[in-house]
Amino acid sequence: MRIIGGTLKGLRLNPPKNLPVRPTTDLAKEALFNILQNQVDFEGIRVLDLFSGTGNISMEFASRGAGQVISVDRSIHCVNYLKDTARQHGLTNIKAYKEDVFKYLELETEQFDMVFADPPYDLNRIPEIPGIIFDKNLLVPGGLLIVEHQSMQNLSQHPAFVEQRRYGHSSFSFFSKSLS
Repeated sequence: MRIIGGTLKGLRLNPPKNLPVRPTTDLAKEALFNILQNQVDFEGIRVLDLFSGTGNISMEFASRGAGQVISVDRSIHCVNYLKDTARQHGLTNIKAYKEDVFKYLELETEQFDMVFADPPYDLNRIPEIPGIIFDKNLLVPGGLLIVEHQSMQNLSQHPAFVEQRRYGHSSFSFFSKSLS
């Protein structure tokens, strides 16, 4: 696992083996950020990283200039790893919280330019995530929600769905809040 762009490009991440995670592969992450690079100016954006795990995606956004990255995971070991790694590399723009994502979303009221969610693939509540994000108005106009999930899962029924990109067994579904 490595950071593929920005100020920390090339940094290898070596999380402890016992973390309860399934990190986004470098191949899928590189494809995702190639797509985003053409759509998003990362400088100063606010990002919410749900089910952040090792913080791989949070650190990628921070490395590319995001102004603030809020990372939420229920594992204290993941949160501590991310906090330690962010501190070690001077990423003061990352704030990590130990919390159940759905409980966190019940209380969140701020808006973000981008929300990235990488839930456990066996989580049966994955289809609820877009509804919660849009019902709670957590995206700024033009904001983007990206949900990583198994390729066999279809999230296209949500009205804000834009597209699904498949990378082997993993897919990213993109949702956008209209500018109007």
